[in-house]
Order: sequence, then C-alpha cells, then structure tokens
Amino acid sequence: MDCLSMQISPSPLSSSIPNLQGSASHFGRKFSNRSLNRQLLSSPFPKPFLQLDDRPQSFVYRQSLASLSSRTKRGPISAEAGKQSWDFGRFFKTIYFFNGPPSPAKFFESLIEKLFSPSPSKPVNTMDSSGIVLVAGATGGVGRRVVDILRKKGLPVRVLVRNEEKARKMLGPDIDLIVGDVTKESTLVPEYFRGVRKVINAVSVIVGPKEGDTPDRAKYSQGIKFFEPEIKGDSPEKVEYIGMKNLINAIKGSVGLRNGKLLFGFEDNNSRELAWGALDDVVMGGVSESTFQIDQRGSEIGGPTGVFKGVVSTANNGGFTSIRTKNFSVPEDLSAYDGLELRLKGDGRRYKLIVRTSSDWDTVGYTAGFDTLAGQWQSIRLPFSSLRPIFRARTVSDAPPFDPTNVLSLQLMFSKFEYDGKLNPTFVEGAFELPLSSIRTYIKDPICPRFVHVGSAGVTRPDRPGLDLSKQPPAVRLNKELGFILTFKLKGEDLLRESGIPYAVVRPCALTEEPAGADLIFEQGDNITGKISREEIARICVAALESTYACDKTFEVKSVIPFSEPFTVDPENPPPEKDYDIYFKTLKDGITGKEILEQSPVPV
Repeated sequence: MDCLSMQISPSPLSSSIPNLQGSASHFGRKFSNRSLNRQLLSSPFPKPFLQLDDRPQSFVYRQSLASLSSRTKRGPISAEAGKQSWDFGRFFKTIYFFNGPPSPAKFFESLIEKLFSPSPSKPVNTMDSSGIVLVAGATGGVGRRVVDILRKKGLPVRVLVRNEEKARKMLGPDIDLIVGDVTKESTLVPEYFRGVRKVINAVSVIVGPKEGDTPDRAKYSQGIKFFEPEIKGDSPEKVEYIGMKNLINAIKGSVGLRNGKLLFGFEDNNSRELAWGALDDVVMGGVSESTFQIDQRGSEIGGPTGVFKGVVSTANNGGFTSIRTKNFSVPEDLSAYDGLELRLKGDGRRYKLIVRTSSDWDTVGYTAGFDTLAGQWQSIRLPFSSLRPIFRARTVSDAPPFDPTNVLSLQLMFSKFEYDGKLNPTFVEGAFELPLSSIRTYIKDPICPRFVHVGSAGVTRPDRPGLDLSKQPPAVRLNKELGFILTFKLKGEDLLRESGIPYAVVRPCALTEEPAGADLIFEQGDNITGKISREEIARICVAALESTYACDKTFEVKSVIPFSEPFTVDPENPPPEKDYDIYFKTLKDGITGKEILEQSPVPV
C-alpha cells in the first residue's frame, strides 16, 4: 500500500476539545509514501486530548482497512510496533455529539481565547446568598415578631409582603423584601426566592369584627373579648388554599424536597432521562469503548434502568471510558441539597462522578471517586463538600469552590487513573457493566423543617361527628359563615404535608397580645382549646426550624393560663426562654386530627 510519512507535533487549540479527567500523552503520527516525506508544524489534536502525563511520547500509525471490532468499521487508523488501531470515525462522532457541527467562527474565537487566556476557564464565584429565611405574612401579628427574633439571632431574613410601604415602615427601610401576593401566582416569580432555604408562613385570611376595628386591628388582636366576626378581603379559599399552593410552587425549588430532586432515573411513576454520550480514550488515541443504554427490565424491581457498559483497554496509552451528558438547557440549582446520591448495582470497581458548573467544554470538573460492591444494589452518597476541582487529571488548588447553583453537566467514568498521578487500585482491563437506576440529590440527616406553617387549632372539627359546638371556639361554630375558613386552612395544611418539603405545622389556639413566658401544653389530634400569645408562637416557629423533633409534625399549642385570667410578666425579671425541644420530643408522626384520635394533653 502506498503510504504518506509525516510527523505531527502537538499545539494548543480550541476549547471545543474535551477535558476528560483521564490522561493523555504528546501525540505523534508518521506515514510513509515512497520517497515523499513531509514535516507538519502543528497537529489538529490539541494538548488537552493528548496529555496523559508530562512525558513526551510518540506513536507510529499507518492506514489500514482493519476494524477495531465487528461493530466499528469506520475507517480506523491502526498502529505499528504493537499498537492497536485507532478509530477516527468514533473520535469525530464523539466531538460532534457534544459540540455539534464544526463552526469556523467558533473555532477562531476559541483559538484566540486560548492564545490570550491559557489558564482553564473557571466557574464564576458568585456571592453566597444561601441560608435566607423567608417570612411570608411578615407585617402580621406573628410575622413581624418572627422577623424580629430572626434578626436578633443574626440570621438573614427576606420577607414576602403585599404592601412595600407598610413593610418598610414597620420592619425598617433596609429590609430585604419581595412584593407579592400569595393569591396571585404571577407575583411569586421563583427567581425572587433564590437563596431562600427556609420558610415561616404566617399568612392568614383577614378576620375582623363586623362592627369595625381600629387602624391597628386592636379589637381582633386582643383575642380575649368576642366580637361578631366576618372575612375582610380575599376569601379563605384564595388565601389559605390557593395561596398555599402558589407559595409552595414558588419556593420548593429553593428549599428542597425531603427525598431529593431526581436528576436522572426511573422511580415509581417518576422518570427523567438525560442525553448521555460516550466520551472514551478514543479522543487521545485509545481504543476503549463504552455506551449508555436503557435496560427496560434491569432494575432491582424489574423495571427500567440505565446501564453504563463497555470495554476498557490501556492500548495506545489509553485506559478510560466515560459517559457524559450534554450541557443542560437550563442550569440546575441544587443548593438546597447536600450532595448527590447514585442508586446502582456495583461490580467491585472504583468509578468517578464529575460535575461541571461551566458550559465550556475544556474546563474544571468537580470530581469524587467511589467504590462499589460486586453484585449488590447500593446507594452511593457523594457530598458536595467531597467534590475536588480537577483539570486534566490534576487538582486545581486555586479553583473556586463548587457552586451547586449552576450545575450544567454530569459525567460518569471508569478509569485507570485517579488524579495527581495516582492509579485506580481496582482497575482491570476488559469488559465492565454498571447498572445505574437513578441520580438524585439528597438532604443529609438529621433533617429539620424547611417550611414552618402557622395554622389554627380546630381545623378538623367542623365536620367531626358528635362534637358539642357550644363548647368550641367561634371559628368552629361559624366555619360556614366565615367562608369555610377552617376547611380551607386544613386543605392548605394537606398541600404542605403532601409537597415533599420537610415541614412543621403549628396550630395555635386563640392568639393574644399577652407576653410570652407562660407554661405551655402541646397536643396532637386537634382537641384542645385555650389561648396563647403571638410572641410565644413566633418563638416556637423559629425554634422549629432548627429541631429535628419538629420535622414532619403537626401539633396544637396553648398556654395553661385560662381565658379569664390575664397573663403578665415583670419586665425587670422576665421568665427564662424555653427549650422548645422538650415539647417537640413528645410529638409523633402522622397525627393531624383527621384520625379523630383522643389524646390527653402533654404538659411539660
């Protein structure tokens, strides 16, 4: 066969060439064609592909009609001196899958960028605004007290209010606020809630005396003397039910779900597929080959699962296979979570997960290695804090920390190489197979409430059989006349309990303007009546945010002070602050009052 002989030296090129987290070497190629001999000054293959380590090496290739396998007859290049054939067609398909058709304009743009910016592109280090507590209904009697307590604790606060002027006058001109109305979905843009990690919802339908009230609603607020009530403004259905639905939809992406967010996989009736493509050592001259398939009956319960499989070889200084997603069309904000969880069937080998926060191709990948158990389905949790910034198989010591607000792609790799010169101790050449049923985020244990809702005692009583209404609070007796206020409060609670958000539902009895400090009774089952101060409820709500015992609990609370007896404290000698965990520890899961359970109060 006539051949063409030429030597190709490496040169840096565009960012369209992938960063593989594997390894590469300096790349040489030689052809002969009778007496014709040519020397080229640069290679069409850039250094990022071909740099395995810092040792220059050269390979000698010649044209051949042999194929890599019976599946890959695509014009390969085969190697002399014991080297195996290299499939240029598969190389081109890899580049095309992730980068699309070649663009001369993009090529020269990226070339100029490489020449003048030799360092790898890095994610933008945005200001950390996480950890914000949102207070909805912040100008109400409970809401404004919640804001005050949070500020005194030094916690970042954002408020959701309808009236900006009123809010700034009441809470201060520098208050971080969102002007929105829970009854109007269009005003609750999810972007407004970016950085919010926890919510205290003190929104409530407005009830007032039919005869009218003072500008500061003194008649209603005092909570002791009875005035014939009526609904003022929006209906209970709009505020308590539709409003709760709108608020949950606006914030659930920010505060997170108890069971995490599914990024890929098949679970029950929920599924999410991603565009995975093979990214193997063919891009640096190797012959390893992998694929990602869906096995419709391969999961542990006989349902569909993804399968990462292939054959890995160290020929031609290769030694890795991987699958990588195309960049997500919209970045994933995973900042509400603590890490990623993979559900897979292990094979005893060690793999890597690589997460990228930049849309660039050749960029830092935040990487974590993990070991698997042979033949066993297992859940692998990789905390975001364990992700290391890796670029071209080396740790980037000055890289920005991992930014979970801007996740753009995922990559799963089986490689001979770890990073910083280390080798994978479980690496074996040959075939491998890794079933992967899901990738999802997780919240680490112990989990505290992310959404604390101020409801109302009595919500399950209007339709309770055999109840003596004459002994019940006015809201229970007048539920229908007040637009089914308690019915829709209960429906709103149910939305929260079914949302998947870690929650606590606090149901106060009659709210008063008395000071906090009285002894309390916590109960479940929705049976008690009595009174409690708004200040006490505000303290309970803030404490619930940090208590694992309050998570996913619904409870009623009142003071031991009878209605007929006013409660006062000595300002010079106020009662000590309570440890509310003592009360929260008495609470049980699954009790809402709809079960018509009869329980005795639990005084502490």
